Amino acid sequence: MKPHLARAVQHKLPEPYYIKSVVPIHQIGRDEREAALNAAGLNLFNLRSSDIFIDLLTDSGTGAMSQYQWAALMQGDEAYAGSASFERFQGAVHELFGFPLVLPTHQGRSAELVLMTHFLKPGDLVPNNLHFDTTAAHVQYQKAVDLNLVVQDIYDWDSEQPFKGNMDISRLADLLSKEGDKVPLVLLTLTCNSGGGQPVSLRNVREVKEVCELYGKPLFLDSARIIENAWFIQQRDPACTHMSIREILRQVCDCADGMWMSAKKDGLVNIGGFIAVRRREHYDALRMYEILFDGFSTYGGMAGRDLEALAVGLLEATEPSYLAHRTGQVAYLATMLREAGIRTTWPPGGHAVYVDGRHFCPHLPVEHFPAQALSLALYLAGGIRSVEIGSILRGRDPQSGENRYEGLDLVRLALPRRTYSYTHLEFVGERLIELKQDAGSIRGVRFEQETPVLRHFSSSFAWV
Repeated sequence: MKPHLARAVQHKLPEPYYIKSVVPIHQIGRDEREAALNAAGLNLFNLRSSDIFIDLLTDSGTGAMSQYQWAALMQGDEAYAGSASFERFQGAVHELFGFPLVLPTHQGRSAELVLMTHFLKPGDLVPNNLHFDTTAAHVQYQKAVDLNLVVQDIYDWDSEQPFKGNMDISRLADLLSKEGDKVPLVLLTLTCNSGGGQPVSLRNVREVKEVCELYGKPLFLDSARIIENAWFIQQRDPACTHMSIREILRQVCDCADGMWMSAKKDGLVNIGGFIAVRRREHYDALRMYEILFDGFSTYGGMAGRDLEALAVGLLEATEPSYLAHRTGQVAYLATMLREAGIRTTWPPGGHAVYVDGRHFCPHLPVEHFPAQALSLALYLAGGIRSVEIGSILRGRDPQSGENRYEGLDLVRLALPRRTYSYTHLEFVGERLIELKQDAGSIRGVRFEQETPVLRHFSSSFAWV
């Protein structure tokens, strides 16, 4: 193990906070869990939160806010236009990321709707390192094609390459040289969620920008976890260890024409997002669609009090003690599982532990969706909710209509921010280790009712 990884998992880092308010949770019985799962159509999204003991479905909007964020709520200016809360929020975005023009949105996918409606037309090609589900869905909704150009290291389970989320520069340059007239913009996702939360290096961001400038293409950053990405740059790149998180953020964003963020992740809030751009022509065009889809351009579907909490949360998320503990929890659980012979994406990412469903359930063919099967087995074993990041999430190929079985088939254990203790994580790890000892009993699933768009959210399944 490389030194930077060994440091991350050597100790349980103490929480950089103490607990001031608690939410009781309880474990329902196995029979009750089976009944709840059957009623939910074997889809964990359809379960009630009261049926869950430890909820690792997502880290989006599920974290705990600080006392300073709760206090900031009371400053909310709920003016429909020209809110003082917007001005404070805009100032925080400019301070951290450097973009002068900001449009709030109520979450990340509303930002994607605005962006893709403006930039795309049918037949366009949209390169990214690795699209996440909602980004790909919005590209396809505009009848364009989502292209994943991530480096092949991301598929190497044993490699300790520290930046497996990097864009393949040669493939990007080849695409733009041959079909650049079909490419309206280039996207880069930091960190790379669909590939195990793997980060992108500062060097790679600069190289992507150079290629974009050569071919005259704007670069936009999917920035839901850009602060965690900056932490990994600082920790894993010897050339950046002397830089602060905020310095790294500015250098990353200086390479881009714009960014959008689902702020329910690195913004440390329960709702919110934004688009930020450098050029006035981009702002004016996107503002028109935002007013149409999300509300006036100084609230964007958010209450003033939520803008206040987000302004504080963005700044708090850059604190090194918070980031060390946050990523340390992920590394701790990933290491616990790997030492028990359970394959996880490696090195550990920033927001989640990803378990290889196919390796865990080698008896299940890809047509029986092993990652989904494992996520259901984990719920039955311990009331733990996770999510499949694999063939079900990737959906069907728009041209052939066939399931996309290629790529990783993962169970994501997403850790809400400032929420669970190491004891909770150990409980999760112990249930997975127990399941591994009898993995052959895990049953596969098939679609019972398949939703055509973002099917993992609302489809129903049946046991094979």
